Amino acid sequence: MTSHAQKADLLWRAQTYVAAAQIHLQDNVLLRHPLSPGDVKARPAGHWGTAPGTAWALAHLALLSGTGDIDGTELVPLLGAGHAGVVQIAAGWLAGHLAAARPQFIRDEQGLLNLCRSFPEVAGLGSEVTPALPAGDFLGGRLGGCLPFAQGAALASGPGRAIVPVLGDGECETPTTAAAWLAAHALPDTPVLPIVHLNGFRMGAPSLLAGLDARALTAYASGLGWHARTVTVPDDGHEAFQAELAQGVADTLAGRRTVLFMQCVKGWSGPATVNGQQILGTARAHKTPLTRAACDSAQTYALEAWLSAYRPEELFTDGGHPRPGLAAALATTAWPRLTGPRRAPLPGTTVRQQPVSFADAVATVVRAHARAGDFRVFSPDELASNRLSELAGQAWTTEVLAEEVLGEQLAGFNAAGGRGVLISYEAFAPLLATGIVSLLKQQRMPGAAPRPSFNLLLTSYGWHNTYTHGDPSLTTTLLALEDPAIRVLTPADPARLAAVLDDAFTSTGQLNVIVAGKHPLPAVPADTLREELDRGMAVWPHLSDVHPPALTVVVCGDLPAAVTAEALPRIRAELGVAVRVVSVLDLTALGDPTVWPASLRPAELDALLGEDAALLVVTLGHPAAIWSLLKGRHARPVEVIGWRETEGPRSQQDLATAAGLTTEGLLAAAGRLLKARTRCDTW
Repeated sequence: MTSHAQKADLLWRAQTYVAAAQIHLQDNVLLRHPLSPGDVKARPAGHWGTAPGTAWALAHLALLSGTGDIDGTELVPLLGAGHAGVVQIAAGWLAGHLAAARPQFIRDEQGLLNLCRSFPEVAGLGSEVTPALPAGDFLGGRLGGCLPFAQGAALASGPGRAIVPVLGDGECETPTTAAAWLAAHALPDTPVLPIVHLNGFRMGAPSLLAGLDARALTAYASGLGWHARTVTVPDDGHEAFQAELAQGVADTLAGRRTVLFMQCVKGWSGPATVNGQQILGTARAHKTPLTRAACDSAQTYALEAWLSAYRPEELFTDGGHPRPGLAAALATTAWPRLTGPRRAPLPGTTVRQQPVSFADAVATVVRAHARAGDFRVFSPDELASNRLSELAGQAWTTEVLAEEVLGEQLAGFNAAGGRGVLISYEAFAPLLATGIVSLLKQQRMPGAAPRPSFNLLLTSYGWHNTYTHGDPSLTTTLLALEDPAIRVLTPADPARLAAVLDDAFTSTGQLNVIVAGKHPLPAVPADTLREELDRGMAVWPHLSDVHPPALTVVVCGDLPAAVTAEALPRIRAELGVAVRVVSVLDLTALGDPTVWPASLRPAELDALLGEDAALLVVTLGHPAAIWSLLKGRHARPVEVIGWRETEGPRSQQDLATAAGLTTEGLLAAAGRLLKARTRCDTW
């Protein structure tokens, strides 16, 4: 073997040994003496099947990136399968990155012993892919997002860098990955080299991709516009894999979309059979195949033989330090990562004049930020429908008809330091829920790097659309998470829309969901705009009485504001009470101040709403979303008018009537609330 191949073999054996040891051992972690039942965990937990192939790919990527054999190009690995974290942790321990995050896992025998005993918790890092270590910029708790995430990251990474997602063959069955192969055509000059870990099985059954023969596999890739390179490991050896990987990188950097299929047997280098049952090359190798090694002598012997096959005595000294060969290999590795924000946010407000329409507000702010050179718009072919035609076709705009793909591309773009926004219909935004929840988990985990905020502009909500295009479920789902990074913004007019977009685009570490209509509605005075931005809500003097209110109407968004303004004269005339109108720009301002940063303290909120006023909340979304925020905050009569599903298609007026979002509906709700308030006063 060449020097590179020798180093790769040492790295592969070391990573794979440490991965298997983490799963199974609680003592004797260097096999200094024959294994005894006390050395083995009573209930081993972890995923073995992906480990040898993932370790193979990571070893070569780290070496190729560190040796400079590809003209200094950095190869940034991303792991698509979250359960490949056992290998990521093993590589992190060997390279010293794990000790930097958790000092108890220093690179010696005691550190390895601590690691094996701690796995799968690993001192709060968990057993799956973690952002605290290299290759953890994508959180693989759900399958399918790594390829489009890599595409977005490549858009922001600049020259001299290629993104290498390592995908399981089962991931290729997910709609997100399947669509991402095609979506690459909308992203020219994005250096992404996917490695598909083709080991034949998902968790419980053969993968569909593994059912294709070599000709069909190549044809599949070719039909989608990708050039396929295929290598079988370990049969073809380290030298062959190195050559294919290097050529794949060269082709990718030259603008040729290339995918490297890494074929192997699932669980190779592990036990072939256990208690007479075939393990190697079956779905049984997915998790640990030796579940009783602490109490079954045959399994104890099998585990010792398995671990010994990696020849740990050639890898580590008696003290657990790398021997010279492994140390030299580690010294020539590099583990580049995606970077965080690359520039300071644009100062001040980008809007110089009051926008007169939805389109004017969005286009003005987007163009101002796009001039910085690191801003992109992602949209599922709806810019023209959303009256944003002037944004379509721009060099910084991507339109692909797949929300899940676009969401991952934006997340990857953010991870590499780019700023942007995904513009979509509210009705289709629930498709993004799984990816967004995973993104929020990533941001909460130890070691997560700061990123520009993930921004989502949702339009054409159900009140102004057809029966099939009404579903505010995403905001309801997100508010239920009670994650302080979330903001749900409901601007009442174009001026407020422009202001919240500008603020969102300059923010870091937040998930900003902005719900706004593209249809023209009456203008709203801008005198309280600053207060709404600072406090999340404000009293609207132009719609409020000067006397203490018996009824406070809380409006959340443009359509609620317009309907409320129409209903107020009749409410005052027929009910004869003082009314206050409060506009909510950030829904989380209504929530518990121990959870939501924008929330007001109880005394401040009561003063804003009126000390004993009944509360009528008018919202664009589900009433349940408002109730989840208000829970326990108000000992007063409260009613919420918002989105309601109907049995079938209805006209817009009938839909509004069914939900109570009309003058008659608000008048009736106000009457009920005032009666309830009177009863409360007599108790």
